[in-house]
Amino acid sequence: MTSKTKKLINAVDRIIPEMIEGMLGAHPDILRGAGKTGRAIVAVNGPRAGKVGIVVGGGSGHEPAFAGYVGRGLADASAIGNVFASPSPAFILDAAHEVENGAGIVFLYGNYNGDVMNFDMAVNELSREGTPVRSVAVTDDVASAPKDRIGERRGIAGDFFVFKVAGAASDRMMGIDEVYRLACHANAMTRTMGVALSACSLPQTGKLNFEIGDEEMEIGMGLHGEPGVRRTRVESADEVATDLVETILADLEVAAGDEVAVLVNGLGATTYIELYLLHRKTRLLLEERGIRIHHSWVGEYATSLEMAGASITLMKLDAELKPLLDHPCHSVALRVGETVAHATGRHRTHGNTAAIRADTASDGAAASDLPLKTSGDITPAIFRRMMENVGLAIIAKRDWLSELDGIIGDGDHGVTMEIGWTAVAKALAAAPEGETIEAICKRMAKTFLDAVGASSGPLYATAFLRAGTAVSDRLNLDANAMASWIEAASGGIRERGRTEPGDKTMVDAWVPAAERAREAVANGASSLATMQAATLGAEAGMNATATIAARRGRAAKLGERSIGHIDPGAASTFVTLKAMTEALDAALRSRG
Repeated sequence: MTSKTKKLINAVDRIIPEMIEGMLGAHPDILRGAGKTGRAIVAVNGPRAGKVGIVVGGGSGHEPAFAGYVGRGLADASAIGNVFASPSPAFILDAAHEVENGAGIVFLYGNYNGDVMNFDMAVNELSREGTPVRSVAVTDDVASAPKDRIGERRGIAGDFFVFKVAGAASDRMMGIDEVYRLACHANAMTRTMGVALSACSLPQTGKLNFEIGDEEMEIGMGLHGEPGVRRTRVESADEVATDLVETILADLEVAAGDEVAVLVNGLGATTYIELYLLHRKTRLLLEERGIRIHHSWVGEYATSLEMAGASITLMKLDAELKPLLDHPCHSVALRVGETVAHATGRHRTHGNTAAIRADTASDGAAASDLPLKTSGDITPAIFRRMMENVGLAIIAKRDWLSELDGIIGDGDHGVTMEIGWTAVAKALAAAPEGETIEAICKRMAKTFLDAVGASSGPLYATAFLRAGTAVSDRLNLDANAMASWIEAASGGIRERGRTEPGDKTMVDAWVPAAERAREAVANGASSLATMQAATLGAEAGMNATATIAARRGRAAKLGERSIGHIDPGAASTFVTLKAMTEALDAALRSRG
């Protein structure tokens, strides 16, 4: 993983805004930008009065997904995240507010923890506003979980068919419950499996996400470059197609006389020659079983940056799905039949809603009128320096964190954390003097969530909110308050991510950190000694993740293959607490 890859980019921190600018400039007849965040793309000819708004979204790097499916007869809008990172609730709300015209909203996205958490937070906000909203997390990836745990499967190229069906149902002016039902039905009838011949690389790192030999390939890899369920020698196109199709057919239970739609999808660096070879064998296999192909699509519809490889998707058709698949649509990535332009409805005007309203009473509680406690040597100024040092440490460790993530995940953890902490540093620099620690935490929470999305956004935003609330009665922090801060942050991450120790996530570092901090306080430790104890707990927890198989997150799809590797979230937790401790030590030393 030492060789550097080459990409045609400008400044890495401007990749997504410039891509959006280029897309809008290339397709002004189909797309327009919207919202204060600059991360929502809306169909010029789509949203209208009384129509259910269809909002799709996900990380960048999968183009033409997701914005490529915004257009008449498909999605009304897309929220655009950073590379391989879910859009934040602020991005999603910008998209939703632009297309809500009185009939409600249906969200469609791949089943990944980050997407689920961020879209759920947007759902909560829209529900508070009185907007009917439904969500469908696509779960088409056969390789990512057994059939009896189908709800845990990833969403990959099957998004294509779910978006098509839901968009057609909405374009036919069906109600929100019917659009939702049909989207769920399309998801249930869709299966995908893929193969990777080479890894991809993030623009920010220029390094391959995982290593694969010249004569090897990964079966069942994820759309973000996650390694597959098994590695084998490179096989012929016919052998690959047979492996993928037979696995899909066994899972989908397609029989003679059934009719399917076929998608042969390239992952970014696969030639059309190879894709058509795969389709050739797919067609022959289906014909041998007496299964008819209603329509086929071959090309790049859901990519993984420059990954070489392909996926095959089948959707089993019936009397409901077939006409919706044939319904006219017109977007950048897909055109079916001829669409007719309609006048768009009047869009409601919304302010830039705070995407991180509290989900619990404690988060939203009003500040107490009682005087703040001043005991303790961690002042707001020192606390701010501790947070600023975290940002510096995360940036310094970015490549290491991304390399850890590339082995068992999608390779973007270091990049995502860098984006979040860079935004936090700017927010702290612009903050007024004299902010309390609670106010600093709230500022960090909203900044991190709006900048990052992904899974880290909701997790750390919730952690900061809960931690700030836990010390809302204090001006300065003593050892006990510092332990409470760590405990509340740990609890917030645990609750938001629905993870427990032993799942091989950041919780495995946060929980022992909180336990060690509380033990230190019980033994009369100072605030610095409490932070040092927490850091040692996080380090031990981080190292322990190498000995267990992942049960949650993207690494869970690897099962036993994840053993022997440190969890990147646990690693960034250790980096965070270590940096806080070092900054506190330096601050106290300087005070004498």
